[in-house]
Amino acid sequence: MKTLARSLFIGSNNLVTGVIALAVVLSIALGCNCNKDLANLGKEDTPSNSVSNTRTDTTSSSDVPSNSVVEGLVKDTISQFADAVDSGNFADLHSNASSDFQATYTVDQMATAFKSYTDKKRVVVPILEKADDMSAKFKNDPSIRTEKGLKILVAEGEFPTKPFKTRFDFEYVNRGGEWKLLKLIVNIP
Repeated sequence: MKTLARSLFIGSNNLVTGVIALAVVLSIALGCNCNKDLANLGKEDTPSNSVSNTRTDTTSSSDVPSNSVVEGLVKDTISQFADAVDSGNFADLHSNASSDFQATYTVDQMATAFKSYTDKKRVVVPILEKADDMSAKFKNDPSIRTEKGLKILVAEGEFPTKPFKTRFDFEYVNRGGEWKLLKLIVNIP
């Protein structure tokens, strides 16, 4: 166990270290930048430095799409991500994401953030492609939270792909009745 922990945090496994670093960077960036972008979206909104002042837990369960609809969104995102990793070009994934995501990250930043995946695409892409034929196991039921008057769909879970599970932590913002990618974290140990 000590050896596993040491290899995860000290860096003997570049893929795992890269995924951990990416998750930390994306979490920090989305926590800081996303809120700033969302603060300017509504005319009646007032800026706030406190995230807790702008969030409510969830809206009614009738607003949450069915698990099969959410799974379709997740599979579509993973498929676009697999194509981006395979080609090394994140432009399509970036252009299909929300304007909030696009304002926070450039295509080059995405390519840099996922370099460890593109470097090992011969291993990563087949794993990602297997998710399309599987059912997602959600950590919690998909839910909607409201931030700055916007509905944000939260989907976190995994696909039982082999040899490694494909874990995901995605958020989508509702724009014009369509769910657009707001947060992208993919973890293949």
